[in-house]
Amino acid sequence: MKINRSNRTAVLLAMMALVAGACGKKAEPEMPAPQTSGPTQPTRNSGTEGPAATDPNAALNAAIANRRAAIEGVIHFGYDRSDLSPEAQSILRSKVEALRAESTVRIRIEGHADERGSVEYNLALGMRRAQSAREFLVGFGLPASRFEVASHGEDRPLDRGTSEAAYARNRRDEFVMVGGSITGR
Repeated sequence: MKINRSNRTAVLLAMMALVAGACGKKAEPEMPAPQTSGPTQPTRNSGTEGPAATDPNAALNAAIANRRAAIEGVIHFGYDRSDLSPEAQSILRSKVEALRAESTVRIRIEGHADERGSVEYNLALGMRRAQSAREFLVGFGLPASRFEVASHGEDRPLDRGTSEAAYARNRRDEFVMVGGSITGR
C-alpha cells in the first residue's frame, strides 16, 4: 500500500497528537474544602481584625518582644579575636536603640570562647570580648553603670562539636538582663 504525501502528513500529525496527549499530565480534580462544624474563623480583610482586634495589648506585647530580642541578641567573633565585626556592630546598634528606649534595663555581657587555647587564655579572651561590646555601647552615650562584664571562657559552649562551625557558634557574647524591665513604650 502506497501512502501519498498528504496522507502521510495527516498520519504523522495524528500520531503526534496521540503522543502529545499521552505524555501530558491530567489535571487533578479539585477537592472540595473540608466541611467543619462549629464557629467559622473571621477573614482578615481590613487589617483591623485578628489578634490585634481581640487583644488590645498585642501591639505592646510585640514591641516588648522586639526590644527583648534586640537587647538579648548574641554577637559572634572571629578565631582568637575580640574586635567587633561589621555584623556584630550592626547588632549592637540595634541594642543601643532598645536600651535608649528602656532606660531602666541593666545588662550583663558574658564573653565566651571555643575550646582551643588554655583555660586561662580563654577566660581572658572572653573578658576582652565582653569589654569590647561594652565599650561600643558606652561609645553611643549609654552609661557604663548599666553594663556588667563577665567571662565564661570555654565553660559554656553552645555546641560541643569540634568542627569549625561549632567553634564559631561558641565564640560569642551573650547579653543577659540583670535589672529593670522592658515596658515597650
